[in-house]
Amino acid sequence: MTELYKRYFIEKFDEKGLLKAVETGYDSNFNFAYDVMDEYAKESPDMVALVHKDIKGNVRKFTYSDLKNMSDRTANMLRNLGVKRHDSVMLILKRRYEFWICMLAIHKLGAVAIPTSHMVSDEDIRERLVTAKCRTVICVDSADVCDNVISAASELADVNVVCVGNDVPDSFLGFKELFDKADDSFERVETDATDAMLYYFTSGTSGQPKAVIHNFSYPIAHIFTAKYWHAVVPGGLHLTVADSGWAKSAWGKMYGQWFMKCAVLVYDYDVFYAEDMLKVLEEEKVTTFCAPPTIYKYLVRKKIEDYNLESLVSVTTAGEALPKEVDEKFYAKTGLKIRQGYGQTETTLLTCTMKGCEQSEGSIGTKSPLYDIAIVDEDNDPVDAGNEGEIVIVPKDNTLPIGLFCGYLGEENMYKEVWEGGVYHTKDKAYVDAFGNYFFIGRNDDVIKSSGYRIGPTEVEDIINEHPAVSECAVTGFPSKNRGQVVKATIILKDGFNPDDNLKNEIKEFVKMRTAMYKYPRMIEFVKDLPRTTNGKISRSMIRKKDGC
Repeated sequence: MTELYKRYFIEKFDEKGLLKAVETGYDSNFNFAYDVMDEYAKESPDMVALVHKDIKGNVRKFTYSDLKNMSDRTANMLRNLGVKRHDSVMLILKRRYEFWICMLAIHKLGAVAIPTSHMVSDEDIRERLVTAKCRTVICVDSADVCDNVISAASELADVNVVCVGNDVPDSFLGFKELFDKADDSFERVETDATDAMLYYFTSGTSGQPKAVIHNFSYPIAHIFTAKYWHAVVPGGLHLTVADSGWAKSAWGKMYGQWFMKCAVLVYDYDVFYAEDMLKVLEEEKVTTFCAPPTIYKYLVRKKIEDYNLESLVSVTTAGEALPKEVDEKFYAKTGLKIRQGYGQTETTLLTCTMKGCEQSEGSIGTKSPLYDIAIVDEDNDPVDAGNEGEIVIVPKDNTLPIGLFCGYLGEENMYKEVWEGGVYHTKDKAYVDAFGNYFFIGRNDDVIKSSGYRIGPTEVEDIINEHPAVSECAVTGFPSKNRGQVVKATIILKDGFNPDDNLKNEIKEFVKMRTAMYKYPRMIEFVKDLPRTTNGKISRSMIRKKDGC
């Protein structure tokens, strides 16, 4: 059979064999669960698609045939609970393998999945249920998750809660019991590629998290993510470190990888230990790996060379700045360059260093051929190479690019706002060099304005992180009568260093010696921990809020 992904993703190459353009196409009723996964279940029923490994070392493998049969049964289970096309289902399942079964089942029903982090509060759950008019929740049997769901659902009428695991609360329905009773035969349900398929709740600069809407064509855009950034291959094994509640899970643990017939590895853990992750890479013979920079920071502190990682051929990162020191250490220990990428919950991969291309130091890569990307000033006019501006997406022929979100649920005015001037405003600052390499500066609201200078926090953070006393840091602007803002560094120290004024002065001088004078932190605060979003990223906005900004 012709490689299935080519039905939807037509590649065009230059004279050097590098990808230069992509055309996408699909039928009006395209549905990933039927048209990709069920097709592979016919073509390669015994091929492994999902590998699940828990912290005890137990491994369970699922073939394409397994996923078809289990998603069919789960679709019937949900239908028996009253779930139908256009309804929404919230999933709070951590890294349980049932998450992937449920996602495919929800797709088959033409319903909307709401992947949700287990770290959200009961109020977060309640807000999401109300906003999405959701009446079905499938959650893991962790006590804290169940307590929050009970609290959230108690004030709402007619919410069915299905619990995965052995410790099912009395007021919940047991997933296994319902699954076992459901019919294993499921006929295709008519769906439309323009229907909503996913709601991802994401935090903005103000107000409650907003639900980003992606439709059924969204998975096709992740063919580029998997093939040209992650560099997966058919028969390989890919591991992306991400909780199932994050959009990053859709980027690296499902759609693109399966389009390319690459198995997905799910490492089911609660607390991250670098040694355990290295053991998993070694024991499962992972071929491609993607993780946030924080994970790499911990990995390079270990003796990576003691682990047999010869199966590993490609490593990638995104989500925040990758410190130069970490990049260099990982390369020295493995011989692999960490290739960077950039995108948002609202998008798929916008820029990256593609496989076979050299990672330009500090760059988030070149633009994806799926999108027309520009750097513009405050008037939406393009800026010259080397000049800072905002990253925007320019629609081709006034058509919404594939993979770009369709709206914010119930927030039409906010959706119109991000499309001001006919382009999608990412609200992220960057510049592009003469060779087409993009360099991330920071969020619009993260950029520090001090005495007329504009300072990107990541460039200062990279320098501070090189200091031997620093474990992690976040750089923000602090109000100043004279300068508008001054640079502030909030720092977690490594063990054995004293948080005193002498060390503050030492770090200030360290930065002064390595960058322009106006960029050094005039304020330093030592802390035990940094505030983070539910997906684990450092939240500069929370620091600014604490500081009264």
